[in-house]
Amino acid sequence: MRVRRILFLVFSVALAAGLVVLLIHLGKVNLHVTARMLRNVSVLNFAELVGLNALLIGISTARWRLIDAALRHPSDSVPSRTTAFFVTSMGMALGLILPVQIGMTTARTIGTHAYGRTLKRGTGGTIFEQSFDLVVVMVLAGASVMTWLLHGGGWTWLVLATPLVALAFVAVSPCVRLAQSLARKVPDLTERPRPSWLLLLPYDWSMRFLRGLSGVQHSGLLNVRLARRLLTLSVVRFSVVTLMGAQTARAISAHIPIWRMAAMVPFSTITNLIGITPGGIGLNELTSAAVLSLFGTPLPIASQWALANRLLVIPSCCAVVLFTLPFLIVERGFSGRARGAKG
Repeated sequence: MRVRRILFLVFSVALAAGLVVLLIHLGKVNLHVTARMLRNVSVLNFAELVGLNALLIGISTARWRLIDAALRHPSDSVPSRTTAFFVTSMGMALGLILPVQIGMTTARTIGTHAYGRTLKRGTGGTIFEQSFDLVVVMVLAGASVMTWLLHGGGWTWLVLATPLVALAFVAVSPCVRLAQSLARKVPDLTERPRPSWLLLLPYDWSMRFLRGLSGVQHSGLLNVRLARRLLTLSVVRFSVVTLMGAQTARAISAHIPIWRMAAMVPFSTITNLIGITPGGIGLNELTSAAVLSLFGTPLPIASQWALANRLLVIPSCCAVVLFTLPFLIVERGFSGRARGAKG
């Protein structure tokens, strides 16, 4: 098993490098020009990008805290806002070099080690949180596909995206009620046979699904109000990711309309979730450039932006981590003194 993991890692890194080289070749990217553009990025533009990244992390932190409140027992400790923000920022940074799911779940699982029920609150909470991102991007990917088929522009995308997002909000209540109904009907795994609708799944998968559904039944996750709040935050998160793309384009003077960024984001997000390459490197850039090209942005400009975006987002995310670290240290110091005084 260990050998397989090493081989997969080598393959993943090689694939990422190969896809980056392919993008540079197809997009005819001049690396010297790109490097000069990056050197000329103003401090103000980079600071704005760091601010957007901090806002993005803040939204993810808020969603995780909402889910954690539903998962934890009354006896479990509650991570502070500073701790939750720092752990999420670390997960975001790791997600740029590791598969997104692994980066964030690893950081949060380690970060909740001292607070009780690490796997459920760290890993489970993160997976549940990211499922709402998947719903949003799948819905908006439909709007992007229809816009392309209709040869539309920004207004077409907005007119199509708005009712689809509204429909997702309307569907929240019946979907949660359906999940609640299924959870109540979970059979006794040791005495009753599997339901007929699960027979198509492998036995192990169906048993895990049933156990997971049974566990969710006794948590506070199957809640319409919670689901709507999480979906709202996912929509806001999508908007911030779009603004970040527009900001990096402005930083390197790449003329890409913001609506094209919005139409592209669903596909780049989906490729990130696939997790074939570390942090989606190569695959994300190639997908982003291809989609922007389909919507009218010249491939050389789209490819140059895709590479520059990666090289700007990584340091901006690290800047958020470094900015948060002193606050965490000070908070831990005060907490330690308070415990010492009580002792």
